[in-house]
Amino acid sequence: MSKHDDHGAKYFENMLNIIDVGVHLIDNKGITIFYNEKMAETDGFKREQVVGKNVFDLFPSLTNETSTFMKVLQTGIEIREKIQTYVSVTGKRITTINSTYPIIENEEIIGALEVAKDITSIVHLHDQILDLRHQIYESPSKDKKTTSSARYHFSDLIGTSDSFQQTIAFAKKASRTSSPVLLSGPTGTGKELFAQSIHNAGARRSKLFIAQNCAAVPNELMEGIMFGTARGAFTGAIDRAGLFEQANGGTLFLDELNSLDLFLQAKLLRVLQDGLVRRVGGSHEQQVDVRIITAMNIDPKEALTKGLLRSDLYYRLNVVNLQLPPLLHRKDDIPLLTSHFIEKFNGLFGMKISGISPSALARLMNYHWPGNIRELSHAIESTYNMMELECEWIEEGHLPAYLMGNASLTTTLSLPATMWRNEPDAIATGRLTDKVKQMEKETIADALAFHQYNITLTAQALGIKRQALQYKLNRYGIVRKPSLGN
Repeated sequence: MSKHDDHGAKYFENMLNIIDVGVHLIDNKGITIFYNEKMAETDGFKREQVVGKNVFDLFPSLTNETSTFMKVLQTGIEIREKIQTYVSVTGKRITTINSTYPIIENEEIIGALEVAKDITSIVHLHDQILDLRHQIYESPSKDKKTTSSARYHFSDLIGTSDSFQQTIAFAKKASRTSSPVLLSGPTGTGKELFAQSIHNAGARRSKLFIAQNCAAVPNELMEGIMFGTARGAFTGAIDRAGLFEQANGGTLFLDELNSLDLFLQAKLLRVLQDGLVRRVGGSHEQQVDVRIITAMNIDPKEALTKGLLRSDLYYRLNVVNLQLPPLLHRKDDIPLLTSHFIEKFNGLFGMKISGISPSALARLMNYHWPGNIRELSHAIESTYNMMELECEWIEEGHLPAYLMGNASLTTTLSLPATMWRNEPDAIATGRLTDKVKQMEKETIADALAFHQYNITLTAQALGIKRQALQYKLNRYGIVRKPSLGN
């Protein structure tokens, strides 16, 4: 080997040692030729303990049938993304997702290369979650209402825009039946809130509501999570009820359905058609009665076109289709949502913010909100982190920097004329906060007089709560003017 080749090989070896996946190379006799740092970290070995050793000496729990290495050496066929659970010589139980490839030279298999992603911690976390769910499922208590994770109701959904109210009206009608519901809308539009509200308004409200994000779990694990496992189905498998068994009588919400493997979509379709579930590795089927609510953050037709969603499953799930509008299409709800988040974060931060200035609200109204309501919530939370404890008003300068990108605001706010009664030259002098407070005081005083000092009507007209109005009246020293009549 030339110096150049030797330098290239050394460079390649160094690169393999710094990547975040395990790399294991063996010859056709199962002897380790290369073993990188990440694989050593996963298995709990030192590299020098592994190189030159046979795979079965290193991992005695593996057999010719369970080892992906051996299968590839025997067949010459690559194995992609295979979940594997094994116990190392140190006694550590490890779960990885492996892709194993044969190394062929002159039509002869001379070795195999395995690339492994360690998911032990993910599996452990999901096992804990499933065990908790299984305990709930096996609980002798007949009243499991308190164990349901559905805490949102239709009364918690905030918005007065026509499109949003129409979606709520359709969702309320859907809650009267057990038909499948497909929720679609961009991320952050509140799909799970709608799913929980539908469950809590329906006849299954006293039963379990179980939510599972299909994108949060590797497909290799999802089958066991969704349908359950039978002891011995694979290494480490135990008898455990899946999501369908656990949600029996209640509601199962599957979020980001378009991330679910097509093979699992076929199994899901079968369960929906006949109501029968068979655990992975099991020999008998069990009847279940589960209402299915699914959600996608892309248009269902786009998912069909891209091959992310089976058409037969789509037609089975699309009995009731609810499309949640993005915040960009319901900007009139931003002041109401902002008020809600101010109330929420006042409690969390121990502050007494009473409102938001017109210029700051204009910034919120002018932004396009790609992250929708979730992004608005995060923006208000970020704003609280930028404010002093004694602040009483969200000013434009408190907002996150990315909201200040546009120098000019194109959004016109529907504010009382008294908010703008000062001439531009007058506003330019003095502190902006003082001017805003003065405008707010005059607006409240005018609204109060217009509604003949009726607190309830005035609060409704200003779009704030009675308590907030009372606070501002005391703050500004606004009192009812004495009547000139009897």
